[in-house]
Amino acid sequence: MPTNKQYQYIDSQLMDRVAEEARLSPRLRMNYNFHRSTDEAVNRLINVMHRGTYLPVHRHANPDRTESCIVLRGRVGVTFYDEEGHLTDSRIVGPSCDCVGYDIEAGVWHGLVVLEDDTVIFEVKQGPYAPILAENIASWSPAADDELAVKSFIEELENHFTQK
Repeated sequence: MPTNKQYQYIDSQLMDRVAEEARLSPRLRMNYNFHRSTDEAVNRLINVMHRGTYLPVHRHANPDRTESCIVLRGRVGVTFYDEEGHLTDSRIVGPSCDCVGYDIEAGVWHGLVVLEDDTVIFEVKQGPYAPILAENIASWSPAADDELAVKSFIEELENHFTQK
């Protein structure tokens, strides 16, 4: 998409195109940004993900870093934890569910497991973009390069949501 457009549709064609890019990505996910620069005060994007992608449990420590998400397609399981790593709440989120989105305040430990391929989430976050620092990734969340631990962690979360 040219960055000089004054508007853009979030339609099946866009979601399908980004889903294909995500399918080819080693991380099984792909962002599509609507903001022109990650330095903007508000970052708006779709995040297209497939089952098996790994999102470590994390928090946004900056008090201005809230996160609002609406699931446009597919389903995810969102999880919330206390400081010790105990699961405190969880919910299946998607357009065919009774919950279609979530809003997370800064400092809250949270995670996500993708329950359907081609899942599309519309996200809004305060900018400028800042990568999550190591101290804001939960110590109980497997390291991204530990393939066996990541696989086991994802399976555990999938099983949790299968039983709901």
